[in-house]
Amino acid sequence: MRVSAKSDYALRALIEMAGRTDGTPVSAEELGRLQDIPHGFLQAILADLRRAGVVVSQRGQSGGWRLGRSADKVSVADVIRAVDGPLVSVYGLRPEAVTYNESAEVLQHVWIAARDSLRDVFETVTIQSLSDRKLPESVTSRTADEDAWQPH
Repeated sequence: MRVSAKSDYALRALIEMAGRTDGTPVSAEELGRLQDIPHGFLQAILADLRRAGVVVSQRGQSGGWRLGRSADKVSVADVIRAVDGPLVSVYGLRPEAVTYNESAEVLQHVWIAARDSLRDVFETVTIQSLSDRKLPESVTSRTADEDAWQPH
């Protein structure tokens, strides 16, 4: 899987919002400055997140962006899907929609297994856990293996 800049920037912006315990909105300019995200790119990302109900905007003098629902109810998977679409796709199709001939049909099982593996991590990590810097044990155990840190 390749993590896009959109997904990375979206998660970083949401971590900043979740860190505001008083729930006050934060401007896109401040989010961009704090996380070094290009303003135009961030605006497009925030619009995608708003359409998915992850964030809401507030107009006016003290306006800006804030979470649209509790940070512990928004998973990394929710954010990736909001800005990039399905976690795994093959030629733009969901893995279960791909068809192969008999000799290659085993590939579909690989794509389904890969999606399931990603879900194991992305659906258990929430914006709140990222903001608190406390990942679930099921995730931290995967990083405890030194081999996980090695490029292959």
